[in-house]
This record gives sequence, structure tokens and C-alpha cells, in this order.
Amino acid sequence: MTKINRDVLMLREDQAPKVGASLSQSEPRKILMVGIKPHIPDLNVKPCSDSDEEEKGEIGKAFQNLAGLKPHDACYIIARLPCFEYWKLQFLNKKFLQLLKSCEIFRVRQERGLVTPYVILHSGAVSNWEMFDKDFKTFRRLPKVPSSDYCFFYSGKETVSVGTQLTVIGRERDEIVVFSYELENHKWFKGPSMITPRAMYGSASHGKTTFFAGGIKMDENGNPIVVQTVEKYNADTKR
Repeated sequence: MTKINRDVLMLREDQAPKVGASLSQSEPRKILMVGIKPHIPDLNVKPCSDSDEEEKGEIGKAFQNLAGLKPHDACYIIARLPCFEYWKLQFLNKKFLQLLKSCEIFRVRQERGLVTPYVILHSGAVSNWEMFDKDFKTFRRLPKVPSSDYCFFYSGKETVSVGTQLTVIGRERDEIVVFSYELENHKWFKGPSMITPRAMYGSASHGKTTFFAGGIKMDENGNPIVVQTVEKYNADTKR
């Protein structure tokens, strides 16, 4: 911002040019000068103006009105938003964060027939996952899986979706590990290990439960053994 100082210098009658006189004959005149100098604010002074206070008051009222939504009403409103945007709500306030963690929004989506299928693809050796809508018009890249083991990123992985989670099972140097991506929080978390770690298993999911059947495990000597048990995983309890 700049502050403009105007100094208007008035002309006396005897300084004004006579009618009919040429410009060369007229005496020199003082003219209007406009001075412009930068305005440097004092950073030690706390700004306080009526306009600033009014703006803060309006913003505060807007957030109060938004936070004052009843959870039931908020669920039915947010349920109509694309799932891609849900993770942003956790930064709004604690109420919306708790609402996301309760998975109530997804229950309302199922009630209202607002369930939307998504396609999740693994895009290469590095653990990058991308999620697309059913028409492949909108996509987003998921965060990187939080594994620090080189073997996990460049070895084979198996995936299964359950509820609003994508579960990825792969091998690190010393063990088989499980990571799950939560759609509502847009984050990965390291899940509990299988009771019997295995690979090449059969899997199926129903609702919020996944079943893992059969597969191959290694004995103490590194020999493959066929697994003849079934395990289940629940997305709500995360075990």
C-alpha cells in the first residue's frame, strides 16, 4: 500500500499569464506536485480496525453456524459429497472428525442408495496407488504406504477391499505385513498381523468383513506348507 501526499501550490494573480501572451513570455509558474512515498507499517503495533473486527466476527459466526449442525443433519448433507472430499472434513473441527471416524456417513450413503464404486490401481513397482471413479473421469493419488522396507515396495503384493478400506498384504524382509488405507481419513495404517501369515490365499469380503482361506506359509526351515485354516478381518474393529 502507498500513501499519497498532495501539496497544492496556489498561483498569485501577478504570476498568472496575461491573456494573449505567449507561453515564452509568461513567467515560470509553480505547478501541482504529487508526492508518493511507501507506507511502511510498524510490525510492533497490533493492527486494530473496525473493518478487521467485523471481518473476524463474520468468519466466527460462519464457523459457529457450521459447527452447530446436528450430527444427523450433517450426515445427510455430507453423504451427497464425493468420497474424494471426505478427508478434508477432519481439518474443519473435532465434531466432523468424530463424525468421520464413526462411519455414520457411509451408513447413510448405503441407506440412501448413494454407494459409489471406485477402482484402485497399483501404478508400478513403487507403492503408488491411484483411485478412480467408475467413469475414470476423476482420480486421486493415495498417500505412500508407510513402509521403510525396500522389499515391500518391490515384491509381490495382494489386495482386498472391505468396507471403506483397502487392505494390502506384502512381504518385508523379516515378515509378512498388512497395511490398510482408510477412505474417510485418507491415511494408511499398519494393521494387525495375520494369526497365520500366509501368501497365495483365497479371499472374499462381505460388508465389513473379509475372509482369508488356505494359502502357503513357510516352516522354520523355509519349506512351503499348505495352510488349511480360515481367518477373518473386520474393518470396524481392525482385527
